[in-house]
Amino acid sequence: MALLRLLLFLALGCTGLGARRRPTTHHITLEPQQNLQMRWTVDYRDEEVAIEVGASLSPTQWLGLGFSERGELAGADLCVLWVDWKRRVRLQHGWVDGQGRLTADPDTVCRSAQLLTRRPEATVFRFRRRFNTCRPRDYVLDTGTTHIVWVSGPGPLLRLENLQLSHFAVGMARVQLLRAEVQPPAPPPDAARLELRSRRVAVPDQETTYWCTVHRLPAALARKHHIIQYEAVVDAGNEDLVHHMEVFHCEAPVAQRIPRYEGPCHAPDRPPAVDQCKRVLAAWAMGADPLVYPEEAGLPIGGPDFNPYVMLEVHYNNPNLKRGHRDSSGVRLTYTERLRPHDASVMELGLEYTDKMAIPPGMASFELSGYCVPECTAVGLLQAGIRVFASQLHTHLTGVAVRTEHVRADGTQLPDLNRDEHYSTHYQEIRLLPQHRAVMPGDALITTCRYQTLERPNITLGGFSITDEMCVNYIHYFPKVNLEVCKSSVDSDTLRNYFRFMNRWEGQPTENEQNKSDESPEEHIPDWGNKYKSIRWNKIRSLGLQQLYATAPLSMQCNQSNGDRFAGYWERVPLPTVRLPLLEEEPCPARPTDLGQSDSTAERLLEEEGRHRKRAAPEEGDHGAHGCCHHGHEG
Repeated sequence: MALLRLLLFLALGCTGLGARRRPTTHHITLEPQQNLQMRWTVDYRDEEVAIEVGASLSPTQWLGLGFSERGELAGADLCVLWVDWKRRVRLQHGWVDGQGRLTADPDTVCRSAQLLTRRPEATVFRFRRRFNTCRPRDYVLDTGTTHIVWVSGPGPLLRLENLQLSHFAVGMARVQLLRAEVQPPAPPPDAARLELRSRRVAVPDQETTYWCTVHRLPAALARKHHIIQYEAVVDAGNEDLVHHMEVFHCEAPVAQRIPRYEGPCHAPDRPPAVDQCKRVLAAWAMGADPLVYPEEAGLPIGGPDFNPYVMLEVHYNNPNLKRGHRDSSGVRLTYTERLRPHDASVMELGLEYTDKMAIPPGMASFELSGYCVPECTAVGLLQAGIRVFASQLHTHLTGVAVRTEHVRADGTQLPDLNRDEHYSTHYQEIRLLPQHRAVMPGDALITTCRYQTLERPNITLGGFSITDEMCVNYIHYFPKVNLEVCKSSVDSDTLRNYFRFMNRWEGQPTENEQNKSDESPEEHIPDWGNKYKSIRWNKIRSLGLQQLYATAPLSMQCNQSNGDRFAGYWERVPLPTVRLPLLEEEPCPARPTDLGQSDSTAERLLEEEGRHRKRAAPEEGDHGAHGCCHHGHEG
């Protein structure tokens, strides 16, 4: 909640509780066939979100919309518009149990609920929802990814209680619901726009497709320009198919020609030269707003030393296996020749792309941390430091949460640079920070990824493949410095000793004929992957590996833009020390004014949770249960 309080402070302004700035209205199309739309505004002062939902519904059709931890219906927290047997329209809150049944809630969590329009071609209703209701079963809204779920079916209904929702149409989308309210600067009059789009792609009738299209930049970009904004351009009717898009610059010599490839990104016949198109220029995910650069900086593009080729990658998500759709969606860049004071740039934080790091199988939760150590920022940053204004978190398929902690040179921990407790690899957008964050020489940046490998039969290694894993935060900052990569892995000597221990004391074949030499004769590098794979993993061994990573010294990549490391010895680097941890306030303090229900109602809710206990007074965690939708609203 510390980040939410920071956002609240910024939304109100540094001078106190002055006049409110008009909040930004955000919009997402959830389901085009049903014309299901959601608009929302965020009120950071009152810590509420105002949500408006529109859809094409039949006169008695019901619709529930809300939130869940990972997008599943089970465990979802919904506001439901429904018609009872007397043809009365109601708005009511409820929870979905593990079997898909709805438990109706008598309280007003869906605050200020109101039906605005009820016609066959358009039904519109709205409600307000607190960030944190301080009730155990209600979803807590935060600044990370929010999984929006919806379910709809025919009515009228006799009652909402025990409605079996798994029998009906269900959908899910990911958005950043609580996003930074940043006032974008006006574009200059000479700003030009360039659309990099796919070319009438016949979207395959398969769930996941990555489609790549190589473009050559226009001749005007032979001179240096600054990108000052980019946004998605999505074909009408394909809003539910175009999941996310990225634009990559081809990091090749300026005179090298890149083939104008169009096709699946991972096709075996893709020209090898396209592999050089890997430096991210722009990234968009469904529901994301345009990314606007601060008025002090722009992302350099073009110039005499800039290869003129870029690649657009579009991820099509087609779980319903729709056929016959063609798509020409893409990304629109806004750029100017009127250069701003600073070049913006991107720095990589987190873990090296190496099989020195690994995640055991069968783990509900396993964390890896990558470090940008004080010694590296001390030599890589200018004395005035840098200003970070945006961040993109990145893992592969098993990542479920990512955060980057910020520690000053004296060991004082500051609020996280970015955090997403509901992270999804399918929703990787570049997110603006609520305010620019100063990173100074001697600071440490610790990026931690949480993974879930319950379905993996063997170890998951760090690496480049989609079935390998990564842990990265791409921070966008200005002014540009020569430090481009600040990442770590476990110290090599420590890892060798670990495998020797596992062989001698645990009887694991890490030193057998295949693994007895640390050196691969072909590549002359340690073959860590086979050593990990030779271990028979269980819970105790997995926890031991977790402890090793948490305490071992580091091998650092403290790399310049040309790929060379900064001068220094970057092996056996000690872990940064946090001397003054960040203190988190209790998000749900016991306040009598928050009690919006009787003790008996609170007891009943706790009994439904399976928490049978007698209470003389309300306890922490059950306060503030004072808001549900107007469950008797007349249409």
